[in-house]
Amino acid sequence: MLILNHTTQKYAATIGLFDGVHAGHRYLIDSLKKEAEKRGLKSMVLTFNNNPKQVLRTNFKPQLLTTPDEKRVQLQSLQLDSIVELDFTKEMAALSAFDFIQQVLYDKYQVGLLLVGHDHRFGKDRIDGFPEYAAYGKQTGIEVIEAAQFSTPSLKQISSSTIRTALTNGKIEQATALLSYPYSFEGEVISGYKVGRKIGFATANLKPVHPDKIIPGLGVYMVEIFWQNRPYKAMMNIGRRPTMDNDNNISLEVHILDFQEEIYGQILKVSFLKKIRDEKKFNAVEDLVEQLKKDREFVVHNWD
Repeated sequence: MLILNHTTQKYAATIGLFDGVHAGHRYLIDSLKKEAEKRGLKSMVLTFNNNPKQVLRTNFKPQLLTTPDEKRVQLQSLQLDSIVELDFTKEMAALSAFDFIQQVLYDKYQVGLLLVGHDHRFGKDRIDGFPEYAAYGKQTGIEVIEAAQFSTPSLKQISSSTIRTALTNGKIEQATALLSYPYSFEGEVISGYKVGRKIGFATANLKPVHPDKIIPGLGVYMVEIFWQNRPYKAMMNIGRRPTMDNDNNISLEVHILDFQEEIYGQILKVSFLKKIRDEKKFNAVEDLVEQLKKDREFVVHNWD
């Protein structure tokens, strides 16, 4: 458990996994800060280091939008008074909503106001809803209110699952809009086939640092690479290299424009900006090279 900036003062709080800290989460947190200010309370977010489904379901494999460290950075940027990071355990899963409100929110964290996200449920088996939470709040001395639903003109509801689906389908610009920032992951540069170097497009082969983070769908992408905190224009292929071999394994290869450094074993951050095209099998290597030249031109001409 990690507690940032916690005091004994009363708090207005909200609770959730907050994977991605997306636009819907930001709307909820903005609402929380406004409600806290009205009542003279400090603002607090309670979140979890692990996905509750990892405790509740056997063999559940998360597909994270943000690691705990990345989530913390995003939450800290929202100027909250306190951030509480909890480990979701079997003991916590056994708490009823009433017990969680009383034992955790009221007794442990001095919560005076609980803002519940629209249609959000918590407590053992998630059997209760907002009317029950409000009643439990009256019994324990916590005011409980429900946030309005956040939506956009094109989407009635925004969720982490919506964003994962967008990334899986290669809809990078939609994912960026819903997240409020470009999706990224970190990868370690590992040894590859070195074929790209032979055809004039040297690539860095990446192994994800955090295997639970979601990787966008197959295709060629315009990306921004960060190496030693410096940004570089790049294009990335996520795929099976159908022109070069019949290997069914998915590879992550990035070609960094105007870059000659030796970076084996180092960590690159990859931020996704646009999808250029689907992965394609070419009849000849020469055809692949011509397409890669077009991909590079796409990056150069579309870079803001």
